[in-house]
Parts: sequence; C-alpha cells; structure tokens
Amino acid sequence: MSFLAYVRSLGAKIFRHSQIADEMGEELRSHIQFRADDLEHSGLDRAEAERRARIEFGGYERYREESHEALGGNFIETFQQDAHFALRSLRKSPGFVMVAVLTLAMAIGANAVVFSLLNGLILRPLNVPQAKSLYMVERGEDEESPMQSYPDYIDLRDRSRSFSGLVAYDIDTAGVDTGGNPSSAWLYEASGNYFDELGIQPYLGRFFHASDERGPNSAPYIVLGYDYWRSHFQADRAVVDRTILVNKHPYTILGVAPPGFRGTELFFTPDFWVPLVDQGQIAGSSDLNARGTRGTWLVGHLKPGVTPAQAIADLNSIAMYLVKTYPKDDDRISFKLARPGLVGDMLGRPVRAFLTGLTLLAGLILLAACANLGSLFTARAADHSREIALRLALGSSRRRIVRQMLTEAVLVSLAGGVAGLIGAIVLLRWLSRWQPMANLPINSLPVNPDLSVYGMALLLALASGLLFGMVPIRQVLRANPWQIVKSGSSGVVGRGLTIRDLLLVVQIAICAVLVTSSLVALRGLVQSLHSNFGFEPRNALLVATDLVMAGYSGERVPAMQRRMLDALEDIPGVSSAGLSDRLPLGVDWYEDVVFKDSTTDMKMSNAAAETVIYDVSPGYFRAAGTALLAGRTFTWHDDKNAPRVAVVNREFARKVFESETVAPGKYYKRMDGTRIQVVGLVEDGKHKTLAEDPKPAMFLPILQSPSSSTWLIVRSRRDPQELTVAVESTLRNLDAGLPFSIRTWNKQLDSALFASRIATISLGVLGGLGAMLAVTGIFGMAAYSVSKRLRELGIRVALGAQRKEVLQAALGRAFKLLACGSAAGLLLGLLATKVLAFIVYQASPSDPLVLAGVVLAMSFLGLLATWIPAQRALSVDPLILLRDE
Repeated sequence: MSFLAYVRSLGAKIFRHSQIADEMGEELRSHIQFRADDLEHSGLDRAEAERRARIEFGGYERYREESHEALGGNFIETFQQDAHFALRSLRKSPGFVMVAVLTLAMAIGANAVVFSLLNGLILRPLNVPQAKSLYMVERGEDEESPMQSYPDYIDLRDRSRSFSGLVAYDIDTAGVDTGGNPSSAWLYEASGNYFDELGIQPYLGRFFHASDERGPNSAPYIVLGYDYWRSHFQADRAVVDRTILVNKHPYTILGVAPPGFRGTELFFTPDFWVPLVDQGQIAGSSDLNARGTRGTWLVGHLKPGVTPAQAIADLNSIAMYLVKTYPKDDDRISFKLARPGLVGDMLGRPVRAFLTGLTLLAGLILLAACANLGSLFTARAADHSREIALRLALGSSRRRIVRQMLTEAVLVSLAGGVAGLIGAIVLLRWLSRWQPMANLPINSLPVNPDLSVYGMALLLALASGLLFGMVPIRQVLRANPWQIVKSGSSGVVGRGLTIRDLLLVVQIAICAVLVTSSLVALRGLVQSLHSNFGFEPRNALLVATDLVMAGYSGERVPAMQRRMLDALEDIPGVSSAGLSDRLPLGVDWYEDVVFKDSTTDMKMSNAAAETVIYDVSPGYFRAAGTALLAGRTFTWHDDKNAPRVAVVNREFARKVFESETVAPGKYYKRMDGTRIQVVGLVEDGKHKTLAEDPKPAMFLPILQSPSSSTWLIVRSRRDPQELTVAVESTLRNLDAGLPFSIRTWNKQLDSALFASRIATISLGVLGGLGAMLAVTGIFGMAAYSVSKRLRELGIRVALGAQRKEVLQAALGRAFKLLACGSAAGLLLGLLATKVLAFIVYQASPSDPLVLAGVVLAMSFLGLLATWIPAQRALSVDPLILLRDE
C-alpha cells in the first residue's frame, strides 16, 4: 500500500469513527427524549419530565464512553481529548507545572549528560571500519605494565591465528620545523601495517605501508592529521611530497588522514603519524630490539567467527613459546584482551568504574525526582478530590480519569525531558570543546549526543511520567465519590504511614547518599592537594623539552643539559635548578625490576621489586623539594667513569633491603647484572597516581644514565610570569632552534589531579541536585500537612497550645521522616565505601568530618524546607479560621 493510500485509509477510519460517535450520541439522546415523553403523558410538566428521565437514565457521558469503547474507540481522538483536558488543567496551576518541569529537567538532563559520556567513551566503538571486532592485546592481570615489547609484537603478529592482523603503536612528542619557529607536536609511532589493517583511507595523498619499512630509521615519512593539516598548513593540498624537519631529520609528507580519524585512542588526538621503525630518530634511542622493554600498544581485528576467549587461548599458547624461548626476558607471561580507545584497561577500568558510579547516582537523582513528583501528584489529586468525585458521580469511568491523570503526568514529563535535553546538549557541546589538560593532546572528547542519547532521554521521560503518574491511582480507585461530595475534602491527615511518607523517606535517603558522595569527593580533593607528594610543586617552574628535537645526540646532550642548568641558576631570584628525564605523577613514568645483591639468576620471578626510575641531575632534589633522609645526593663527578650509584626512597629500602633506614653503602642489582651502590635515602612520594600505595623509586645520575628527555625544574619566589620571560630569554640565547614549553608545576599537576577534580565536580553537582529535590519534597510534605491541619492548629492555639507544641503538631512528622531518610542514606553511603574509594582519592564516608558534614547538611536542608510552613503554622489566627467555618 502506498503512503497516500494509507493516509486516505486512516482518514476514512477517523471520519467513520467520528460519524459513529455522532450517531451514537443521537441514539442516546433519543432514548432520554422517549422516556421524557412517557413521563409527560403521565402528568408531569416537560422540564420535570426531562429531569426525571435524565436521572433514571444515569450518567450520559459514562454510557457514551462505554459504547464508544465497545465499538473500538478512536485512539487518536481519545488522546486528543485527554491531552486537551490535561493542558487545560495544567494551565490553571502554573506554579505546580514549573516546579514539576524543572525537577524533571534537572534529573533527565543529568542522566542525558552521564549517558552521553558513557556512550561516547565506553559504548560507542572507535571510528574505524569493523570496530566491534577490534581488540587491544595486553599483558595479564598480575603484570604491572600491560604494554608489549616490539620483538614480542613481531612474534604475536606472525604466530597468532586469531587475528587478521596486529598493529603496534606508541605515543610520543617531537620537534617540528616547517620553515618557521620549531614547535613540539604529538604523534603516533605506528607499525607499517597500521592504516592497512585498520581499513583507513587517506583524505589526501597516501599512507605508509609495511613495504616502506627496511630497517631502523628507513622510512622518513609522515602522515598528517586532518586538524593539524588545517591549522599548521592552512589546508594546502600541495603539501603532499613536501619535506619538513622532525627532530632535525627530513621527513616527507605522504598524505593527510581523513577528518573523522583521530587514531586508536579517544583521549589522544595525534598531530601526525610516523613509522615505528624510525623510533631512534623520534625518541633519540630505539628499543625495537629489546625484548625486555615494553612500551608498545597492540590492536587488531579478530577473524570472523573467532571469539575473544579463543583469541586469549591462542595468545597464551604463544606466551608459553615466549617463556620457553626467552626465559630471561619473559619467564611469566599471560595475555588478555581489552577494548581499545582508553589505553586498554589502564584508563578503561577507572573510567568505566567512574562512569558506572555516575550512572547509578544519576539514576538515583531520577528516582528521587519521580518520588518528589509522585508526592506532588498525590497532593494534587487530594486537592482535586472533590472535582474527581463529582466527575465520578456524573458517570465518568475511573479508567478514563486514571488515563487523563497519566496523560497529564506524561505531558509534564515530556516537557521536562525536552528542557533537560536542551540543557544537556548545551553542556555536552561545551564538554566536547573542553581542554582539561593543556599538557596533553586532548583536543576534544567524543561526547556529542547522537540518536541513542535522544532516544534514551525520550524513554526516561515517558517512563518517569508513567512512574510518578501511577502513584495517586490507588487513591483515585479507592475514592468514594458520594462520601467526598457529601462531606467535602477531609481536613485530617492520616496518622499511619502513607505512600507519600515512603516516597519522601526514599527521596531523603537518596539525597543523603548524594550529599555523602559529594562530601567524600570534596574531602578527597582537599586531602590530595595537601598530601605529601614527595616533592614541592609550589614556587617551581617547569621547562619541558627533548634535546633530540633540536638535533642533539651523543655527548652533546649532557653538555647542553649542563649549560642550561648553569644558565638558569644564574637568573636573579632563582634559588636552585635541577633536571630529570621524567616527572613524578607524569604520564611517561617508567619502571624496571631490581634484584638483591645476593641474587645470581636474574629472572623476573626472582626480582626483589619493580621500581619507578628517574635519571636526575645534581641539584634535582633541592629544586624538587624532596627531603634527603640519609646519605648524600649526586654531584657532577658521578659520571660514566665513576662507580654506579643511586638514591632510593624508603619503600625501595623496605622492599629490597627490608629496612626503612638503610645505611648508604649497600648494593643491589639490575637485570643486566650491574651492581649499584645506594648513596642516599629520600622520602616516599607519589609517582604514578595520587591514589597509589607507596611505590619503590630509585634515582640515577643523569651522567650515568644519559637521556635527551629533559624536564628542567627552576625554584624561585619570583612572579611566575616574570620568571617565565627570563627563562625563555635565557634558553633562546643558548639555542634559538630548541622547542620547549614552560608552565608552573601546579599547572603540570592538572593531569594528576584531573580525576579527583572531575569526581568532586560531578558528585558535587549531583549532590546539589539531590539537595534541591529533597528541599522541594520536604517543603511540599510540610506545606501540605500544615494546609490540611490549619483548622486543627487554630483550635490548638485557641486552647492555649504553646509555639513548640504547634510546631511539633504541624511539622513533627516531617522531621521524623527527615531523620529516618537521612539515617538510611548515611548508612547506604557507608556501605558504598569501596565504590567511592575506587572513584575518589582517599575516600572514606566514615571520616568524622564527612559524617558531621552530612548531619549538618541534612539538618540545614530540613530547616530550609520547613521554614515557610513553620511560619504559616505559627501565624495561625484561630478566630479567622473558626469564623470561616
């Protein structure tokens, strides 16, 4: 059937139903007239006869409805009638509508935002062909680093029978010179088969392929990201085959990636891609032949019909081969699969946990909103009880009244859903442009809403409307219209526990959980800002560079590092300057295993500890503000010709030497058998994350472990802006072609504090929403109680009741419900300790400050919500009330 024919058929049905309805109405009216004629013949006048006939006939509208439904009815016509009646009824209560719509807008908007984040970061696959079959290969749960070595990648790629192909990549930075000032850029070092295996087609030019790789540093090619091409090359299509300098090495631009492709990680948007075999030129050194050095991520498509479990079994069979073949490098290996996009499970697990927690809390917000609106609709039904009773007495069916009430609730929920979705879209568009960490290439988050978000918002709106709209149905179905019409609305509030009471308790409990969560997050953030990092970020300026970017190599690297430190220390106002190859709480932390000095078999299973490693200069500990507990720090005499030495922290001493106060002079070994003497002991600190347990750390002299990666720490009490200008001028005088960036250490910690700050903001917003809903719920219950008991309160005042007794009579029930709900919510918050601790740094709902904060917050909310009803109860004038009666 064509669309036009369908429309004609539908129109004919509607017209036919309308015609039947008219004929049915005429038939019913004729029955009344016939009976009136009979009564008139018996001696009654015409008016009395018609009145008597209508009484005998009963509810005309009820018969008309029942006949209409018996004939099949007309859904569209009935819905139009119900909607028109609901709109007319709601128009008479603008305050009620505004409160209801705003309540739902907040709840549905919060859920839409959280679901969009969950959808964009977890549910929605990467923007690559056949993304559902794409998996990341990681090391097993019992291993510290989930990454792989390049030799292991080659074995997995060539031996795996479960993947159509495996690709390898790493994320790095490089200095780029396009003919002007050199700048730092983020890039992917990717295997030659990267684009081919992912099925990506170039927007311009071509990609590099596996055939372009002919050994280390053999493929000087670059593929630009679309956004980088537009911003740095002004979308010039003639850029293909142009040569630019990457770390002072000439690279040929092969092509431009398509607009929608941003690599295989959601949080990192690269500026360009280079072949992984060029790692030596990009990173300054190459680990492509080091099986024990794991710094590469692997992803690949499963073959059709292969399940993840089968792929894991296949990978673990290869692991057994690796253990047997390379026992020194890999004496214990297992593999697992993870969804790509969030650096595997490194970010994926905490992000999933955090978003799951937010989803549950947002669901609680919606549940609290529904409880609030259910209470309001119950009160509204009580206020309109006389009207409903009259409609029932005049013949309207209870089913029709219930349907109209549900229509009214759905219309309110749809309006709230639309308002909440509009607010969510505005917030999500801002989030998609947000750059929370300037030191990382997070150009945008893929959180723009799509059809699934709109559909979810619609379903939540409809479900919410039906949920809170059904609350007063029991009250309507059990109503006795004759009793209500005869005696009017009851002025006595029931003493038993009602549905409204239960809804209010649930709402307050949810609010208490949300307030507890937000206070825990705030407490965790405060503790994270005042915890012992093992370094002092205040009054410290950081200069980030890599000398490889400026073409330095070999002996020129330490010489230039020494020149930079000497020049920075000569700046007026600088108290100390130091250097490290990486920073604590940075994203580029590095670990290696160490052994006790008595160990002779250097296997992974014999390792004494896995420790974080830093290569630092003399003066680092003073510049970083790290306390020296014993021994000495490094000098410039600790070079490659001197005995190997190290400074370790307390946790290292506990793990390797089984003592927190190890005396300098003891030895330990690294995997290659090198003996290292401990010359100093420093305090513990934070190295990878704020929430980590104490980790072993060792600091090696930069001259004994040279590194081109350079973080300069400049400590001074001068104004940071003035010092930045001085530092920049000093470094430009040393080498005008050196790319570097300058920021305060507190600013650098944005990435480390990001999780705590986001948790605090998110939970704080949800706690605020819960508090607003609790205030409106308590206010509604208290105001309704006072309104229904005004006459009773007036009599109490007339009989000499004290203000305290009046308040207890009017609001005692509300405060009891507040106490019960708060206690239940606080108990649930305590039970959620483990979940909150996983989300928030040092979270503990049992913290005395948190407990006191929750009690004070809920008490304040109760006082705020009952202030106006209390004033009304205390201002009761018994003379006016009794005179009105």
